Amino acid sequence: MTLKYSWLGCVAMSGALGATQAYAECVTPPLPEGVPGYSVCKDWPAYSGQTITALSQIEPDSTHSDEPDGMGMYDLKLAVVSNVDGKPLAHYSKASVFSSDAIRFDGLSIDTARYKLTSDLRAFGVRAGFTGSSRANPFGESQLSLYVREGNTLRPVLEQLVIESASGEWDTNCAGEFSNIKRTLDIAKTSSHGFADLIVKSVTTGSQDSVKNGECESKDTVGKTVLTTLRYDGQRYVVPKELQGS
Repeated sequence: MTLKYSWLGCVAMSGALGATQAYAECVTPPLPEGVPGYSVCKDWPAYSGQTITALSQIEPDSTHSDEPDGMGMYDLKLAVVSNVDGKPLAHYSKASVFSSDAIRFDGLSIDTARYKLTSDLRAFGVRAGFTGSSRANPFGESQLSLYVREGNTLRPVLEQLVIESASGEWDTNCAGEFSNIKRTLDIAKTSSHGFADLIVKSVTTGSQDSVKNGECESKDTVGKTVLTTLRYDGQRYVVPKELQGS
């Protein structure tokens, strides 16, 4: 059961693991000393000579000075820079993007999969990881947002789609239920307002654990695959509430 609990926590921690990975051909933005946050970078294969950087740090808040370290609101700063001379090519900045409290914000990673939205426009992804603090009710979640470059700015076109989540409830000994949802994102042949539709494939698995004859036994379950189409409304992709991050 300890292994199962650790597995649940790994979902959100995937973002943190990405945040600590070193990339030889890029330089992460510096974090102020002593300020909680995450800084990552990754070369963008779709556009030769360009690197993506992401920085998120906690925002000062004197009204919550008694909160534990790392708890509060985090901003997000993105940039595309030249990996030849380090010159910034495009940027994005927004305050209060991530909340870290009982559900802890625990890392960022950059996703450079082939998100081809038009014939000549590709998006990149930013994944944020979250982990719950309850041992009896473990929780982990990874959220995906997509951004496109428009001149010298970056614009979000998809925000906080839950790409993976895991949750459970157990007696911290054996008996309990666990659920895991994994999603993939594919580019459809159809389009809306000039941008390709996105097909989200959701697969749910789970397990039920109980004590029988003094042994902890687990029964796995697999739910049906669900397909959801996300369409661009002229500003961004509309995400159903049940697929949105908290």
